[in-house]
Amino acid sequence: MKNERKVAFITGVTGQDGSYLSEFLLEKGYEVHGMIRRSSVDFRERIAHLEGRPHFHLHYGHMGDSMALMQIISKVRPTEIYNLAAQSHVQVSFDSPEFTANVDATGVLRVLEAVRLCGLTDSCRIYQASTSELYGKVEEVPQNENTPFHPYSPYAVAKLYGFWIVKEYREAYNMFCCSGILFNHESERRGETFVTRKITLAAARIKQGKQEKLFLGNLDSLRDWGYAKDYVECMWLILQQKKAEDFVIATGVQHSVREFCQLAFRHVGIELKFEGEGLNEKGIDTATGKVLVEVSPDFYRPTDVVNLWGDPTKARAKLGWNPNKTSFEELVKLMVDHDMEQVAVERAGDQVRTNLAEYLEKGIVK
Repeated sequence: MKNERKVAFITGVTGQDGSYLSEFLLEKGYEVHGMIRRSSVDFRERIAHLEGRPHFHLHYGHMGDSMALMQIISKVRPTEIYNLAAQSHVQVSFDSPEFTANVDATGVLRVLEAVRLCGLTDSCRIYQASTSELYGKVEEVPQNENTPFHPYSPYAVAKLYGFWIVKEYREAYNMFCCSGILFNHESERRGETFVTRKITLAAARIKQGKQEKLFLGNLDSLRDWGYAKDYVECMWLILQQKKAEDFVIATGVQHSVREFCQLAFRHVGIELKFEGEGLNEKGIDTATGKVLVEVSPDFYRPTDVVNLWGDPTKARAKLGWNPNKTSFEELVKLMVDHDMEQVAVERAGDQVRTNLAEYLEKGIVK
């Protein structure tokens, strides 16, 4: 796509993908605009290093507010939109299905309508962040662009609407809008409630004496895990093509939650062996015999997707994208190394507070 103006609008800019994509596009010479929600709590730590740059701008808005989306898009007049905003936690979608639908389903429609009503259908290209959860109760492995969808959570059902409404607007209005069906992608910026980050943080904390045990759900769940920093490049490549198409973004390599756990603990010097089955399975430190990992029914979902495995053949062939730039082992190491440093900083802070409390108690400082 040849266009002198390179202006990107990113929803979900404060998230893992949004922060990496912002960095990527700024390096490409784009003017980057991001949408953030108003809040009394600062949640912008992932993009704090970008604020103040001359070509990076933030706007207040919300996926549930069509007026705000219209105002931002009308003002910015982007040449590319990356809709990354979502309630993206599968378990939370069972607890908050209506909110999930409002953001993940109807929110996509609001973006598309804003572009259409602002008269940008011929000048703005739209990327929709779709998900491997669309395949849900999988009907074939590995999954590609032609695999039937079988969503298996409120999150996946909402995302399925987003996928189909993008396709509808592409065909009805000849808009350049595409979905990237992203399989699990992680990084050191992943939220701490997601299982991969939960594991790497626990490994670091247990190693440094800050945590006793890690509780997980289904250890047999199989996922295709990639590095988020690699995946944002593929998002960009999708919008640079002559024809608007949907793509699976995955590594083509599959691992279990158990494997992720073993590798993370191995990187901190703890070798785990797993014994038992189902809810009775435990991860045991081979050096000490201490149980460090247990399975909890609290982390099982009402309907659970157990076998996601993507086929990135189309993305590799048509986009020239390398799905294996960062290996699974390298990804886990990146995350563990980051969390080892983070926990070390936490421990140092705890020690400072402990020393200060002792000094105050003894009257050494006032």
